[in-house]
Amino acid sequence: MDAKGGSTWDEIHKMLSEATDYIKSQVRLEPKIGIILGTGLGSLVDGIEMVGTVDYDRIPHFPVSTVESHAGRLLFGNLKGKSVVCMQGRFHFYEGYSMQQIAFPVRVMKKLGIKSLIVSNAAGGLNPNFKPGDIMLIKDHINFFPGNPLIGPNDNDWGDRFPDMYEVYNREYQQIAKEVALQQKLRLQVGVYLGLTGPCLETAAEYRMFRGFGADAVGMSTVPEVLAAHHQHNKILAFSIITDMGLPDSMHPCSLEDVISTASRTEPKLRKLIAGCVERM
Repeated sequence: MDAKGGSTWDEIHKMLSEATDYIKSQVRLEPKIGIILGTGLGSLVDGIEMVGTVDYDRIPHFPVSTVESHAGRLLFGNLKGKSVVCMQGRFHFYEGYSMQQIAFPVRVMKKLGIKSLIVSNAAGGLNPNFKPGDIMLIKDHINFFPGNPLIGPNDNDWGDRFPDMYEVYNREYQQIAKEVALQQKLRLQVGVYLGLTGPCLETAAEYRMFRGFGADAVGMSTVPEVLAAHHQHNKILAFSIITDMGLPDSMHPCSLEDVISTASRTEPKLRKLIAGCVERM
């Protein structure tokens, strides 16, 4: 895949086969659920009964994470009796990767056997009813990236040329998440996630504009992976940890250390929530 991700599907299938063949030579487990971990959320894997791991830099054609707190490996195991593959570290547009490259691991997970995808991220809150440390169930998204991983040739065997965007985030899974949160006495926010390039955090004027668009949280990931997963008919469940607030009239400086610190403090709650959802999926 070239720097712009401009490959034919024949080339993509070849790369997918080479990547999955290597992974299967290292780990014998057919996962049914894929999990993508966001910034500061690497230890969500602690509840997984591990079967094997594969470093990204050993997988043919796989991108390599360049971001602090993203470990860069696939983890295979069992969670609440379900076989899972977990991406400990993801890829971002701001790292210089194309949309197709960002989506490549999701394609690989599909070829490995996943039917469902759980995505997590760290996000800035826009809804004034939120506070740092809240968990938001993503009910919908706004794509503010300057592209889409589905641009280019389409393979109709994988997905439709023009995917309908009705119920991108599976309603049954959303209901499960709400019920599990209630059982766990966990405050669960529900909202719309807006994805954009980064790596700059947003200005006060941008936060105000995005809130006017109807966004409840903003981040630099998730949307490209979700689009690829939806295209290939995976059921999707997604969460944001609100790590800071983008309230234009009461802003303060925010650093990556602040984001990671808040995500790490909230991580045990999200870990328990995801485990409870997997058990019922």
